[in-house]
Amino acid sequence: MHPQAVLVLGGSTKNLEREKFTADFAKKHPHIPVWITGGSPPAYTKAVFIRAGIDPKRVNLDYEAVDTVTNFTTLVDEFQARGIKSVYLITSDFHMRRACVIGEIVLGSRGIAFKAVPVPSTTSPEPIEKSIRDGARAIVWVATGYTGAKKLKK
Repeated sequence: MHPQAVLVLGGSTKNLEREKFTADFAKKHPHIPVWITGGSPPAYTKAVFIRAGIDPKRVNLDYEAVDTVTNFTTLVDEFQARGIKSVYLITSDFHMRRACVIGEIVLGSRGIAFKAVPVPSTTSPEPIEKSIRDGARAIVWVATGYTGAKKLKK
């Protein structure tokens, strides 16, 4: 099945590389919506897509997540409710192993497949311990609805 949406795990608030990569990617896939979870402030993110000629109505920004596990858990039910069965998963190459572990568990729990699209970087891959830890957290979420994430103070 061809992906029906793009899911971007937003990068750091000081680095727009994932957003810039995704804007170029969205130009090549003009008929599917983009969800960005976390990352740069909305004004910066929107500006990247506008400069790339992407209609801002295609770009959904979500800032509920506080970490990689919640990047998935805050959106998976919305994808399921919209009938989305497959997504492109975009994140930095060094972060992709952990994202794929969590995606297999969280997205998979709702019958949603994904195709990994790594953003090239010069950063070394994350330690496998992060993938193991967050994979366990994702399993706990599937079983209980609890992510173990610390909420950000407002």
